[in-house]
Amino acid sequence: MPLSRHIAGAGFVLSRPHGTAQAHGSRTTFDTASSAAAALRSGNAAAVVGALPFSRDAPCALFEPEHLDRTESTWTAPSGLPPLPAFTVTGSRESEHIDRVRTAVNVLRHHGSPLQKVVLARSLTLTADTDVDPNALLAALVEGNPWGNGYLADLGAAGGSWTGRTLVGSSPEVLIRKQGNTVTCHPLAGSAPRHPDPQQDQANGAALTESVKDLREHAFVVDALRESLAPFCRDLDIPTSPTLTCTPQLWHLGTPIRGEVRGADTSALDLAIALHPTPAVCGTPTDLAYRTIEELEGDRGFYAGAVGWCVSDGDGEWMVAIRCAELAPDLRRVTAYAGGGIVAESDPADEVRETVTKFGTVMSALGAQL
Repeated sequence: MPLSRHIAGAGFVLSRPHGTAQAHGSRTTFDTASSAAAALRSGNAAAVVGALPFSRDAPCALFEPEHLDRTESTWTAPSGLPPLPAFTVTGSRESEHIDRVRTAVNVLRHHGSPLQKVVLARSLTLTADTDVDPNALLAALVEGNPWGNGYLADLGAAGGSWTGRTLVGSSPEVLIRKQGNTVTCHPLAGSAPRHPDPQQDQANGAALTESVKDLREHAFVVDALRESLAPFCRDLDIPTSPTLTCTPQLWHLGTPIRGEVRGADTSALDLAIALHPTPAVCGTPTDLAYRTIEELEGDRGFYAGAVGWCVSDGDGEWMVAIRCAELAPDLRRVTAYAGGGIVAESDPADEVRETVTKFGTVMSALGAQL
């Protein structure tokens, strides 16, 4: 399947502080993530790039590129990109989100409920007055992130209605990275807004480290990753308590995890398949949280999936697909996504405010306001 017509030069980019992976052209698309992983393992594919959907049962957008360029610097935008147009918010769905959070909280507070946490999201629709170049949107996201984080994934490999759609974002969360035998990840769960006043900003971060609600939410994620990584890794190094990390919009609780793979044939894509979705984007227990999301939200598509790359020697990197927007085939409509972890103590109004803060990554890049 050819790449979408509007991708200029690359159907995939992952920009990170330590380097960039950028794909050109498409040799083969894959129906499932497992078939892509098998092609890497057998040597039938030199590299695989793209995006995993939130649902494991949905079509993936993975392909073998004709060329995968890897550099040791953040992504440099091609010259001559058009400026981003003006955007108007044309759909917010705030009241729907409040209703679904209330429903989830009632379930979580019900005595004997096995559901401990569920991550609920809302979307925001914006309409541009002229065509949007996805690379220009990526450039704005990378420029607006102090660490140069950004990603672009053509979703056309998933076929059907995904043809012509592009996922663009700037994720702070590493699902998995593999270099040689070493694997690392950095789950984030629990957040607080940044503040322009330095003293208040530090106070917000300090309060997050002492929040019982957020610490419990974070522990769910770390425990799940430990359990998922254990069959693949030895010598897992997992700190006993999280530390603060941040984006320009938010403080997060994060735990850096490091381990050594047991088998030489375990690839970064194998690990991404095993880890996804984590409680950071789904909930606890996973299967029940997923069913709850499906009932309350419907199909998320590629939001809260994973985006990344892997080569035949097993090295690669996959980010959690958050802080993102989906560009429609008409190049005028942009759908942004933001969510948050809901536990029994959650307040619906606070959860809406959290989504507004998280929308800030994409809204700042678009030069738009909610």
